[in-house]
Amino acid sequence: MSTVSVPDTGAELILGYRPGESSLFASPRGTMLAEGAYFAVPPSGRPDGQADLARRVRAALGVADAAGHPVRTVVGAVPFAAGADACLIVPRRLHRGGAPAAAAYRVLPSGIRALRPVPEPERYREAVARAVRQIRAGAYTKTVLARSLRVEAPGFDPAPSVRALAARDPGGYTFAVDLGAGRTLFGASPELLVSRHGRTVTANPLAGSAARSADPAEDHLRAAALLASVKDRHEHAMVADQVAAVLDRYCTSLTVPPTPSVTGTATMWHLSTLITGELADDAVTALELATALHPTPAVCGTPTGAARAAIAELEAFDRGFYTGMVGWVDADGDGEWAVTIRCATADPDGLDLFAGAGVVADSDPSAELAETTAKLRTLLAALGLEESDVA
Repeated sequence: MSTVSVPDTGAELILGYRPGESSLFASPRGTMLAEGAYFAVPPSGRPDGQADLARRVRAALGVADAAGHPVRTVVGAVPFAAGADACLIVPRRLHRGGAPAAAAYRVLPSGIRALRPVPEPERYREAVARAVRQIRAGAYTKTVLARSLRVEAPGFDPAPSVRALAARDPGGYTFAVDLGAGRTLFGASPELLVSRHGRTVTANPLAGSAARSADPAEDHLRAAALLASVKDRHEHAMVADQVAAVLDRYCTSLTVPPTPSVTGTATMWHLSTLITGELADDAVTALELATALHPTPAVCGTPTGAARAAIAELEAFDRGFYTGMVGWVDADGDGEWAVTIRCATADPDGLDLFAGAGVVADSDPSAELAETTAKLRTLLAALGLEESDVA
């Protein structure tokens, strides 16, 4: 993969991010800053456009190669809906640096006028209760219901929040993608959908969550309770088993821990399974693996078709890029794709924050509402707001 420069650390790339002019992706493996768009991956025009996404990305990289363009990488985001258009480009310039480092970074609210939940909390609880009834009736096994928070903030600049996210959770996947028309997708996902480096494949499904506590003793108890939770272990197994089953089709060997572990961000504990494998065919790219996995039961549910239908029926908004995937793939097939959670979409008038919770047969509507509120803390903190600001 060709780049313009290789800074010593990712800090200067994160500081160099400019909304509308560049896109950023930072992971534990390193930081990538993409400037400008040399060539955009064209839309499919098909209702199942993601089915031929890898082919269109190969074609875009072929165009860049034929023209002698030095950057042989596609970066960007893929939405949740199978037929929605992705936002993927070959950048004009691509810079790579080291992984971000933890740092103190304070963000103060700027121009925020109002916060409005979509739907209202009571409507969200009602939707969860309806999903529980449908699950108990045998319509599906799990679905994931999300809600959003509309923040009115004309002229909002995502860059300070992106820097705060990278500083607060450097072990995650911080991203900022220029969507055009003054819109930016940004966030800090804890979840690696899949990466491919040579023949090594890695996935880290997360499902089953608990809010962290500022009190160390209570925080430890919450992590232990999550690991012991029958409900959360069941929810997690559905996700990890499906991810392993998909990757097994592409790998000669696959290592799947028999039980999950607990991993933490600044705001949440999650049940985690780190899956690694050896790719059978090195012609299979990171993007092909990602589209085969997307959407996992962690963001959609199972069975996928019935869970998608429940989301369409019960959610009050279009997810857009939320619960899609964000990352990069290069001409060699290497790449990283994170699940697009703990994110927001900014526009000229403000931004929309998103959070969701997995719903299974024994879900409690109030508990799922509380989980979404806790998950919103990641973005609220990056905006200089508090959990108490959420209705």
